[in-house]
Amino acid sequence: MKNYIIRRFLQLIPVIILVSMLSYLIIQAAPGDPIDNYSKPGMTQEQLDAIRQEYNLDGSVVQQYLTWAGHVVKGDFGTSLYQNRPVAELIGERLPATLMLMGSALLLSLIVSIPLGLWAGLKKNKLTDNIIGILSYLGISIPPFWLAMIFIIIFALKLHILPSGGMRTVNVYTNIDVIRHMVMPVIVLSLNNTATFTRYIRSNTISQLEEDYVLTAIAKGTSRPKVLFRHVLKNCLLPIITLAGINIAGLVCGSFVVETVFSWPGIGRLAMDAVNSRDYPIIMGFTMFSCIILLLGNFIADILYAVADPRIRQGMGKTNGR
Repeated sequence: MKNYIIRRFLQLIPVIILVSMLSYLIIQAAPGDPIDNYSKPGMTQEQLDAIRQEYNLDGSVVQQYLTWAGHVVKGDFGTSLYQNRPVAELIGERLPATLMLMGSALLLSLIVSIPLGLWAGLKKNKLTDNIIGILSYLGISIPPFWLAMIFIIIFALKLHILPSGGMRTVNVYTNIDVIRHMVMPVIVLSLNNTATFTRYIRSNTISQLEEDYVLTAIAKGTSRPKVLFRHVLKNCLLPIITLAGINIAGLVCGSFVVETVFSWPGIGRLAMDAVNSRDYPIIMGFTMFSCIILLLGNFIADILYAVADPRIRQGMGKTNGR
């Protein structure tokens, strides 16, 4: 198990390097020059060159990337061109708000999808299954930004039940106030994952209910709900562990839009502002953060999958023994 964890962790390094290279090249290929935002009429060429040198924008693309990568290894993601502050500091300030939003959305997805998926699988091809199926397809199909605007119109502008945006009301510092601000963005951010998880759990529940161990347990007089929650649920959740790890990056990308619509002060909104102002260091910082979150999510999911399934642990033991 230990060797497996080390091997899987080392495999992340070349992926991170490759993503950083491709992302840097794509950003450099974008039209325009970031220095144009800071040049003023009457500036001499020497002054412009000094600005380029200050922000490591001089030299070839390869030289710029190597300089940037060297600083990143030391924990320095550069300085924001627009705010003139360290990128790591800016991301660190916004990260707790985004993690709170992402964690709540993922938790809500699991809480809602597990019982719905089990119920739909248990009631295969019946009215309950059909209704849950329609709701799942709607959840997968509805664009988050559209749903976010509909929520704002209905619950904030029409009914005045929830605040339209932000993380706190001015001069209000209670947890209840933060929760009220979180309700709409968390629901919007969790909707797609909830629908996806529900479909996977339903499919796995149907296949597990046809297994011999389930038929044997039912033949012995064990009630279906007891079989469902004691035996079937564990096997149904194994693929969801991997799926949840993969979808963590989707939550980061989803926060890019949701945080902007709801004015949530997270890294998604920071990245959107950076795109509008061509703040390349922040864009690269956000890209690398999303990449690392995705890879770590997959890494943790692989470990949890091995912990949850004894067969995988046995397979790793045989591999290590060879």
